[in-house]
Amino acid sequence: MNDRLKQLYQSVILKHSKEPVHFEKKEQATYILEAYNPLCGDKFQLFFEIEDGKISQLSFHGYGCAISKASASVLVKKLEGRPVEEGLALCRQFLAMLQADKEGPEDVDEELAAFAAARSFPGRMKCATLSWEEMEAFLKEREG
Repeated sequence: MNDRLKQLYQSVILKHSKEPVHFEKKEQATYILEAYNPLCGDKFQLFFEIEDGKISQLSFHGYGCAISKASASVLVKKLEGRPVEEGLALCRQFLAMLQADKEGPEDVDEELAAFAAARSFPGRMKCATLSWEEMEAFLKEREG
């Protein structure tokens, strides 16, 4: 892992785990997804609406390691207000980036690219992908 990616990874993880975006329960939400990793116990819920074809009022709540919490926070930040198709495409791009053998595409947003460093820690990959996989599965099913 190069130094730039390592530094970016550390700063994004610290920022989003200490000050997560929209970290709140919205139990009246139309859609509530549960992302759970039985291996480590990380468990988050994603709360949101889909209005006029866009993901809205997106928030999350739960518990887990700094990586899974930061990743869920970045998901909320990046998907809020996006059309469903764009949200699905971004989920796929993020998950594909984490499966790639290289450092990560240059054209990927820095906060997303930071998680490419998780590839250096195979035991933490599920932490980075947990919420994204759940959202991708939901949006894919909705797309039909």
